[in-house]
Amino acid sequence: MSGELIIERRGDIEIATLNRPQRMNALNTGLVAELNDYFGGLVDRPDVRVVILRGEGRGFCAGLDIQEDRDSDETPVLRTLRTQTQIGNIYRKMRACPQPIIALAQGAAAGGGLSLLLASDVRYGTPDFRCNAAYIRIGLGGCDMASSYFLPRLVGASLASEMILTGRFVVAPRALSAGLISEIVEPEALLDRGLELAAEMLATSPYGLRLSKQALSLNIDAQSLDAAMAIEDRQQVILSATEDYKEAITAFLEKRPPHYSER
Repeated sequence: MSGELIIERRGDIEIATLNRPQRMNALNTGLVAELNDYFGGLVDRPDVRVVILRGEGRGFCAGLDIQEDRDSDETPVLRTLRTQTQIGNIYRKMRACPQPIIALAQGAAAGGGLSLLLASDVRYGTPDFRCNAAYIRIGLGGCDMASSYFLPRLVGASLASEMILTGRFVVAPRALSAGLISEIVEPEALLDRGLELAAEMLATSPYGLRLSKQALSLNIDAQSLDAAMAIEDRQQVILSATEDYKEAITAFLEKRPPHYSER
């Protein structure tokens, strides 16, 4: 590990910090590898229940580090395909991991950095937060790194098209009104706000939290109302058979916090 992704443990929470502040946390080969390893490994880590994703320094993530030396024996086409696949796999793994991901963003989130936010489950931003789908500004197509998948679902077709077809920045107030972020938080309070939300998530049963993220991820592409409700029914039938469900009902009736045991 190169130390470009720092992992800090806080009980059942892990804080993953992009640690290339001198490059605005831009995605180089080392950081991409660490992000893939980390998010890919979370599937087998029930001890981690919530992840907080943040960036060190004055910006969240400036996207691909286009100044990195990528000299290799590969043809340009194959080298670009490999880069696209490696970075894209981060977002796939973020959506596939069972832990909710809370993203905390200050300053700029551009290109692939924007997609790190879009692939998260909840996003908070500071007053100076701004984001853009930068790809079209460097001679590429505007649809990249799952932006054409995530953005219309989060903010609607009109704003998604505006962002993708121009690469223009969207600042914090507009991001909030569009639903791209949930809240605007002062920089000094950002981590505490994320930890507060994570603590609320930890008050739920471990499998209830995991299956809820799974159902949300599946149902965003549900073919019909019946298909979505079938996923919900499956979740509830499974959870109603757990010991944690019995404990939650007992705790509710006894007016006390539940003590969950199943991981």
